[in-house]
Amino acid sequence: MSRSSASFTRAQLMRPHPNQSAAAPLPGRGGLRSVRSSRGFSLIEIMMALAIGSIAIAVAIPKVKKAEASSRATIVVSDLRTFAAAFEAYAQERGGWPVEVAAGVMPTEMADRLGSTGWLRVTPLGGQYNWESDQLHGGTRYRAAICISETATAPLVVNEELWLEMDRLIDDGNLATGNFRTGVNNDPLYIIQQ
Repeated sequence: MSRSSASFTRAQLMRPHPNQSAAAPLPGRGGLRSVRSSRGFSLIEIMMALAIGSIAIAVAIPKVKKAEASSRATIVVSDLRTFAAAFEAYAQERGGWPVEVAAGVMPTEMADRLGSTGWLRVTPLGGQYNWESDQLHGGTRYRAAICISETATAPLVVNEELWLEMDRLIDDGNLATGNFRTGVNNDPLYIIQQ
């Protein structure tokens, strides 16, 4: 091959082929690379991506927290209804309510009726379930109720929004009336019989 037919000028090598667009890969030191990828991201592009991500997170976090609170409220309400049904069945069969016990203690009469795992565990609100028989709460005596009380091993987290959500699920959405309300020390109280 003659030297004149094989030699090209640098300008000829850098010029795109007539069938290629201007953004097509060009010859370079390490092989072929595109014009766009050699530039990287600008600071403004990175800042915009971070701003969009931050806005998306700011919108999502409250919704996730609300869903979590709703889930916890639903679990406790389900527990209260299950436990209340077991206590009511006992009262129907025996003609009276089990004896009062401290928070986090299984009433001995209910050992075969309540799952010890459910009754003795720390609730999703904190605190533990507490059987209240013939007890005074806020000046009113209740014959049968389930309270959620703080214990030495399970502090109770006061969260009135969560308690209102539970009240809406159980009855009237008012913590001063209905079957679910606040009792002594503002502990959540589920009244089975007044």
